[in-house]
Amino acid sequence: MNIIVILFPLALGLGLLGLGAFFWCMRSGQFADLEGAAWRVLQDDDAAVPPSEKQAR
Repeated sequence: MNIIVILFPLALGLGLLGLGAFFWCMRSGQFADLEGAAWRVLQDDDAAVPPSEKQAR
């Protein structure tokens, strides 16, 4: 029964920490553009670079 005294505040604290992290991410714009990264993966950026610049890299 003594373990409840330790685990309950620990679980409550971790839950509040996770909730705080979620609200911080929402406020800082982490979830503003969910599809942008997925579309950037599909774009072929190498085709736009001239062959002479590829050799310089």
